[in-house]
Amino acid sequence: MCAHLGVKRTLPPLPTRAEAVTNARSVGLLMARHGEPDHVSSPHKPGSDTVAVAYLAAQYPRTSQSFIRREVKALRALGMHVETFAIRAADPADLLSSSDRGEAATTMAIRPTTLSQIARVHVKAAFRHPRAYLATLARGWRAAPPIRRGRLYQCFYFAEAIVLWDGMRRRALRHVHAHFANVACDVARLTVAFGTAAGREPWSWSFTMHGPTEFFAVERFGLVSKIEQASLVVCISEFCRSQLMVLVAPEHWGKLEVVHCGLDPAEFVPCPSSDRPDPFRVLCVGRLVPEKGQAILIEAIAELCHRGLPIRLTVVGDGPSRQALEALATQRGLDGQVTFTGALGEEEVIARYQDSDALCVPSFAEGLPVVLMEAMALGLPVVTTRISGIAELVEDGTSGFVVPPGRIDLMADALARLATDPRHRLEMGRAGRAAVAAGYDIASSAQALYGLLRQCPGAVSPASSDQTRLAGQA
Repeated sequence: MCAHLGVKRTLPPLPTRAEAVTNARSVGLLMARHGEPDHVSSPHKPGSDTVAVAYLAAQYPRTSQSFIRREVKALRALGMHVETFAIRAADPADLLSSSDRGEAATTMAIRPTTLSQIARVHVKAAFRHPRAYLATLARGWRAAPPIRRGRLYQCFYFAEAIVLWDGMRRRALRHVHAHFANVACDVARLTVAFGTAAGREPWSWSFTMHGPTEFFAVERFGLVSKIEQASLVVCISEFCRSQLMVLVAPEHWGKLEVVHCGLDPAEFVPCPSSDRPDPFRVLCVGRLVPEKGQAILIEAIAELCHRGLPIRLTVVGDGPSRQALEALATQRGLDGQVTFTGALGEEEVIARYQDSDALCVPSFAEGLPVVLMEAMALGLPVVTTRISGIAELVEDGTSGFVVPPGRIDLMADALARLATDPRHRLEMGRAGRAAVAAGYDIASSAQALYGLLRQCPGAVSPASSDQTRLAGQA
């Protein structure tokens, strides 16, 4: 439950799950195929009693974060007015799918921008609300974590926060929801501090906690204060929620809510079962970084080749570890067995799933990998590691195999069992799809999130005359 719910107000009715499913599957599907936006931005009308929220990410959209785009689309299908913002504009080279290109076209990016543009917004804010301006700057200064250049970064966040405030007030938005406890949260809370101090209506913010990076650097990310100051913290798994409960007093536990990232199972149609000829095809999808553990998988493939098992591995993704991983594959004599494709768009990744026999996620650290959900929704069995919230999604021996991280031998054994038992692969694939449909359907997740966000201050309420005036100013 969001904080500050003492004021009684009439909330718009929550759409039924059936309406959510129907709408989520119909909104913008044809336009998305042609690279056009799923959503054409139009100003939120103050006083319309519509749930209206700004969505903020450090960079949006991104190929590796398709779950945010799906969430935004599903919330819009429920009738929520969602405007997307990004601290940094999306890299055109990273817009590999038509859906991402469409979202990029309607997202307001704070950077890059010119100093003169930033200066104009700041002069206007400081002139109209001098006390709020100085108080928010001081708040950011005090919030700096005890790291090198911590206060300098807070100055940057403050500069970005005033630009975001200006973009939100033009759209009559007073609640911002950030994804990840990173710079997006730092900017969001300063934006809300200034918006509340400068106006007559309360502003609020919330965020979705993914992990695992923030769990390794709690102080650097200022995680405790972010939890304490947010109106709502959405956790992607029960494991994630438990880790946050460790950090804060029980009085804050009530704002920690579990809402899964999800997908639409209807958009992931399993391939007809067939007995493919050898070799056994393994797919790995993810950024090429040490914590993803792809080196363990390459070693497991080498072990299976040594055992005489016909097997091929396709690695989809890019990152700083790519050169080292390619060198490792060469050292193990796997140039003919391991293929690196680089980063691919969503449509191409789905095609890779459909051409594979199993997905392997060998990570040392994760949040809750959406690639596991995607593969399971397509009826693929999975092999992954027993970390974080993965066991909440994958039931060992039923929808896949879950092995201890770093165990090359056990990962090789699990893959060998799948390779030599097509019937078991089929049974696991069916169980995995059922698990995703039951607990990770984006329509259900969006409905739960809609209900939580609409209770946050500023997300719903007829705007005051002052708010209406500000929203209309150019």
